[in-house]
Amino acid sequence: MQEHCLEEQLISAWVRLTGILKNTRITKGMVYNEAIVMLVAYNRYREDGDGLVSFKELVSETRMLKSLVNRTIDSLVAKGFLERCDGRDKRTTFVRVVPDNLNEFLSVHEESLSLAHKLAEVIGEEDARAFIRIVEKISTQHSDK
Repeated sequence: MQEHCLEEQLISAWVRLTGILKNTRITKGMVYNEAIVMLVAYNRYREDGDGLVSFKELVSETRMLKSLVNRTIDSLVAKGFLERCDGRDKRTTFVRVVPDNLNEFLSVHEESLSLAHKLAEVIGEEDARAFIRIVEKISTQHSDK
């Protein structure tokens, strides 16, 4: 009985947290899926200055359906945020950020960072780092399946 109670509490906590994140619109100013794909591409751009990300990596990193990633990429390409690049063979598709058009995404990203900062202030640095470790542990376990 005790385990069931813990499971119920976990589900309730998860629902409350996702409700808060949804209602605060963590990606205010941009469609959520577009902002998530842009974040992956932007992080790669910050790492290597080129930002080339494969379609396969985007699917893996975002955990979105292939068809949704494809539609999201199409939309971001049409808006000028991403450009498509061919891989070594025709089976591999890559995208990269268009540096000249990053400002709109960066303003959305700043809003997300501001929300994350407020959350960190509420729970404190130690709990924020614990939250990150917990999410990474869950993500790692989930990706193995």
